[in-house]
Amino acid sequence: MHAGFIQQVVRGWLISSNPGTAPGESTPWFASFWEFCARYCEERFSPDWHLSAEQSLLIQAENTAIPGQVIIHSPKGSNNTTALLFGTSFYDLKESRPPPSADLVTRDGLRLFAIESALIKVPEAFFAANPIEAQVALATVREPSGLLRRLLEGGNSVVAGRLVGAFRRVNRADIAEEIRAAMTGAGYAVREADPFVPGHEFGKLTAAAAPIVGRIQSMWESMRGAVLSAFLHPPGLPADRQAYLHFVDEIYQSDAYHSLSIEGYRVTPALIERVRSGAWRAESNDADRQSRDALAARGYWQAFQQVKRSARR
Repeated sequence: MHAGFIQQVVRGWLISSNPGTAPGESTPWFASFWEFCARYCEERFSPDWHLSAEQSLLIQAENTAIPGQVIIHSPKGSNNTTALLFGTSFYDLKESRPPPSADLVTRDGLRLFAIESALIKVPEAFFAANPIEAQVALATVREPSGLLRRLLEGGNSVVAGRLVGAFRRVNRADIAEEIRAAMTGAGYAVREADPFVPGHEFGKLTAAAAPIVGRIQSMWESMRGAVLSAFLHPPGLPADRQAYLHFVDEIYQSDAYHSLSIEGYRVTPALIERVRSGAWRAESNDADRQSRDALAARGYWQAFQQVKRSARR
């Protein structure tokens, strides 16, 4: 079902959709996915549901990419899959022992594990598979009392050793030593183990920074070397400036078409050429004056001319 402003997801559940959206367009669904997830789960399982520890850390580390399947934990679950749009689905996993309410937080309607609780619950493989999100989550821990309380309650010496190694790897040796000392003092043998992949580069993040800031900084640090190595040395300014400008003129139509299309404008080579040739008349042609596509093409042409004038100086 897809008509006007609504689109059916599953029987009895709809999302809003732009009337201009083409059939088969996935944007409305993915734009509303997490809101739909929160409302669907609240209606079906409220208040006894939450997402997995892995998904909780990803979301709180500002990785909101839509997974193929979201696992929903609830005592009311029936171990069934609910197929959704565009290959996505919910799997409601029956949970016999819900976590304490102190271990959960709510963000944008989603019930998630608190970061400290999630760091203890995620498997070792999470750190290797999601180093950026793991670092961002670790950076939010200002002091380890919340982690230590949970570690000591469960006698989690193996997890403690993993967290000691993880904190040390992301340049938080102070937290690592506090966890080691507290667990050792309580009689647990802690064997430090670095859960990250060897060679991954980590920058220093501050606990005071928002997670989205930490995510950008971590991505920059981890990807900067690979990006720089892919760039060729800059060619410098062209020796024959006029020949270069002539070349730019020749590819203008193709360049304008692709640039404007990427921005979502519906332009044609004919429209671009009409603007370029001066046949575009906003003062006498209502269609030219009102068409956002024609106006965009005109703006692109004007910007192009301004850059050319600058290049000639």
